[in-house]
Amino acid sequence: MVNEKDLTSKIRELLSARSAESSICPSDVARAAAPENWRPLMEPVREAARRMVADGEVQITQGGEVVDPESARGPIRIRWAR
Repeated sequence: MVNEKDLTSKIRELLSARSAESSICPSDVARAAAPENWRPLMEPVREAARRMVADGEVQITQGGEVVDPESARGPIRIRWAR
């Protein structure tokens, strides 16, 4: 079973593998964590990202603009905090 700590680590791993300005999609994290059964992980990935936002580690964006993770609806991206 994939837990939040695993997902947080996977977010860090995927962001670290890209340029500092790049972002990732929650589905990238879910697919990396559980390639055969990633869809159930979509909300847990978003929750892990929200906690990382609260810690000041990452930002959640929509259309390239930083958004409040609690009110964001629809597709989001995750990037290192700037």
